[in-house]
Amino acid sequence: MRQAGRYLPEYRELRARAGDFLTTCLTPEIAAEITLQPIRRFAFDAAILFSDILVLPHALGQSVRFEEGRGPVLGALTQVSDIDDLAVRGFTDRLAPVYETVRRLRADLPAQTALIGFAGAPWTVASYMIEGGSSKDFAKAKAWAYRDPTSFQRLIDLLVETTTDYLIGQAEAGAEVLQLFDSWAGVWPETALRRWCLEPARAIRARVRAAHPDVPMIVFPRGVGVLYETFAETCGAEGVSLDTTVPLPWARDHVQSKVAVQGNLDPIALLAGGETQREETTRILNTLAAKPFIFNLGHGILPETPLAHVQALVDQVRAWPAQA
Repeated sequence: MRQAGRYLPEYRELRARAGDFLTTCLTPEIAAEITLQPIRRFAFDAAILFSDILVLPHALGQSVRFEEGRGPVLGALTQVSDIDDLAVRGFTDRLAPVYETVRRLRADLPAQTALIGFAGAPWTVASYMIEGGSSKDFAKAKAWAYRDPTSFQRLIDLLVETTTDYLIGQAEAGAEVLQLFDSWAGVWPETALRRWCLEPARAIRARVRAAHPDVPMIVFPRGVGVLYETFAETCGAEGVSLDTTVPLPWARDHVQSKVAVQGNLDPIALLAGGETQREETTRILNTLAAKPFIFNLGHGILPETPLAHVQALVDQVRAWPAQA
């Protein structure tokens, strides 16, 4: 997760010349180059498409920009008529640069390097669309869902439809694995979480599988605790990504017994490096490596992470189990 980014000097250099962040995401030659940078440096087993989950609301005609020091800023949806104003017609054409990036990457990546495409899950994307950016409590988006679930369902249904089309487009362009990021799933209580996070993920997975049965999917419902098991049992994905807080023996017994798991080193442990990083990495491998497992972080690489720590992590995982 976030294998490309500000911790890489080559990324910072390119971004300084590339213009605003959204333009960077939607310029295929730049987005492809950024995706390739960490592969050249660390030879990861898979490359993750460089993009952002908010290219989707941008493609729907919503105002989206990124401000330095503030993050994403969107023209917030505030009433039901704003949903009607979203422009589904031409949606695929507006995402054409992303598909071109995927095609370039599939042509340029080493044959042994998998290419992961991704999208934001409907609830997480909807939260940005309604809040107008990041939020600490998601009060506007959650209140809309509680007060008027019918219209909120319309927005979620629209995002299920367009996210499915977006992921299918990535698969057709050459993505070999797809990941669905529900970064804010954990803010809901169980009943709402099932409706606004689990059911959309299940619908997207079923529709993508119907179009591309051989393309596996990983879901990341961050922060859902014991409901990770429910996602593993019912959403239909081949893999579940675990956040940093998930207890490893529980994940092995309740999630990994059903699907592959991905995770879940604390990004701060990677930032700290040294013995802490080695011990935490060993603990994860000892617990999860015997069954289907993708070593990863529990969230993204932090910008200030030293390159040497990333290389040490790669070396340790690659040496497993000889070092055990």
